[in-house]
Amino acid sequence: MTLQQDLHDKAYLSRALEVCIHVGLFILLATACLLILRPFLPLTAWGIVIAIAVYPAYARLKNFLGGRNGLAAVVCTLLLLAVLIVPVILLTGSLVEGAQSLAARLNEGTPIPPPPPSVETWPVIGPRLKDTWELASRNLTAALQLFAPQIKAVVPRLLSASAGVGLAVLQWIFSIVIAGVLLANAVSAATIARRLSNRLFGDRGPEFEKLAGATIRSVTTGIIGVAIIQSCFAALGFLVAGLPGAGLWVVIFTIAAVLQIGGPVLILPVIYMFATASTTKAVIFLVWCLAVGLMDNVLKPLLLGRGVAVPTVVVFLGAIGGFITMGAIGLFEGAIALSVGYKLSLAWLEDTVDVSPTT
Repeated sequence: MTLQQDLHDKAYLSRALEVCIHVGLFILLATACLLILRPFLPLTAWGIVIAIAVYPAYARLKNFLGGRNGLAAVVCTLLLLAVLIVPVILLTGSLVEGAQSLAARLNEGTPIPPPPPSVETWPVIGPRLKDTWELASRNLTAALQLFAPQIKAVVPRLLSASAGVGLAVLQWIFSIVIAGVLLANAVSAATIARRLSNRLFGDRGPEFEKLAGATIRSVTTGIIGVAIIQSCFAALGFLVAGLPGAGLWVVIFTIAAVLQIGGPVLILPVIYMFATASTTKAVIFLVWCLAVGLMDNVLKPLLLGRGVAVPTVVVFLGAIGGFITMGAIGLFEGAIALSVGYKLSLAWLEDTVDVSPTT
């Protein structure tokens, strides 16, 4: 009996050791694969998000083209690239023109117009701003020398931010291409997603799969879509009003809109217009900015109502965390990833999945 027990224990230890070796090798292989694919994971994840978000429109386009998957995917990819590249070109052009105009003024010695008397009455910053503005209008070189340390500290950050924006645009382009490939192979991709859901969640895999897709579409259209629409209208107002550095202001406003704080960003452009433009032009610009700032109150109920609502604080934390972790593209990807995790966690805790029929 003792000999049989010893043999059984040895066999058990042998199997346990073999399992540990297999698990260790699997973990080692998975870690190696993740390290190799780590630079491409954010791009692939964002490509998957884009593909899921635009799939309903892609399906309608495919039906319109007679069920040709490849052609529909190519057309959809080209449209998405156009939506990305055209605004970038326009905003870059406005930035270049603003920089050239500023450089020309500096070379020609064109004076900056003096501040209006009302600037001095502004609370807190009024008197100091008036003195600095008057100095710049009389002697721009002296004003620049006065703020030389601050300018030297800010310029590297501006260059770094510009490089980050350029990198984000390239990441968007690659992600759109990945999304196009996924759309062209939508059936195979859906099968893999369904198998993965079944493996992770068992019998409730299809329910969680639908919930994840609904959340992605909801956040993409209701948060990011609204931010992009607001940014387009804000850019139109900036360009028509002739706001200096309109492209940079649009980038700042887009980031703030994703963070749900787009309205306060418009305060500084409005103050600048009241200080430099005529009253009529400034009032019209103010009304336009109010319309842009309040636009999300109308668009969000319409777009979020088509999907699964997510608390604003979840979107905010996801955008901030994603931006810190992955850069500019993480601003959008982080909001979506945390929103999906939030909804799946709630569904798992409540043991129920509630997906809007319209999704």
